[in-house]
Amino acid sequence: MSQITILGAGVMGLSIATELASRGIRPRIIDPAGGPGAHGCSWRAGGMLAPWCEAESAEPVVVRHGLDAADWWQAQGVEVTHRGTLVLAPSRDRAELDRFARMTESHRSVSAEDIVTLEPELQGRFARGLFFDTESHLNPREALGQLRDRLAQQGIDIETDGTPNGLTVDARGLSARDQLSDLRGVRGEMLVLRCPEVTLTRTVRMLHPRIPLYIVPRGEGVYMVGATMLETGGKHNVTARSAVEMLSAAYALHPAFAEAEVLELGADARPAFPDNLPRLRRRGNTLYANGLYRHGYLLAPAVARMAADYITTGQRPEFMDEDHP
Repeated sequence: MSQITILGAGVMGLSIATELASRGIRPRIIDPAGGPGAHGCSWRAGGMLAPWCEAESAEPVVVRHGLDAADWWQAQGVEVTHRGTLVLAPSRDRAELDRFARMTESHRSVSAEDIVTLEPELQGRFARGLFFDTESHLNPREALGQLRDRLAQQGIDIETDGTPNGLTVDARGLSARDQLSDLRGVRGEMLVLRCPEVTLTRTVRMLHPRIPLYIVPRGEGVYMVGATMLETGGKHNVTARSAVEMLSAAYALHPAFAEAEVLELGADARPAFPDNLPRLRRRGNTLYANGLYRHGYLLAPAVARMAADYITTGQRPEFMDEDHP
């Protein structure tokens, strides 16, 4: 087989390279930034492997292809925390909890006593919630580093420049808008807090009619708080309003977050097509792999497998663009 060149070393590019390597192919990877980092939106992701929760707003195909994401990441040597997802809402927003329950499956209702059993520090904070016990989460930055290092061990390093040769796989995310006119940016904002006084062990989703938020433990008293799905044409800094809302959500979950140390504030624009589903699009000698939307770590394994199967055997991917006009 001729040379394969992958443009972009974010979650999509590294996942495709990993799948190709597992089939005995050593692709070139070109990324001007030299590898994963703060320049890419996958650096600031929540890392939630939560297909059942995503069913609240995503197509069934997202759930179906996301169910084995945790197994794929573990197979790459990435540490995955299997503690489920706890979905909560303040008393004034209980209608949101009921709506979320109707839109999703594979959960069970939990009482105030159940919530305390799951997370003792939330005693007296919430009357009821939903628990998705099969869901997981990972640390995105560690996951990207693991993929990069495993590829390097196989002699596949990330080049900062060079001319692509052979088939080119364009996995540049939003930077590919110079070739994909229907790609748009969907803004996500996050902050990282250090609060050793709080010892949550699983992802918690806080429902709100306007802007739902999630809090993901990173270990050693560090938490990632994420929010917002705003249509935007590019990348911007975190707004004051979003920062206040994220901090308020953390405080509503546990008052000790009021004294938390803010380690990081970040915002980025995630690439999405009009239907918010990923696409593989063949144009000449270039295969575009893009549009992960907010499902980067959940769907990258499935898209990577489809891309690798297409390249090696010609098998037509389910996400092939021409099949979804």
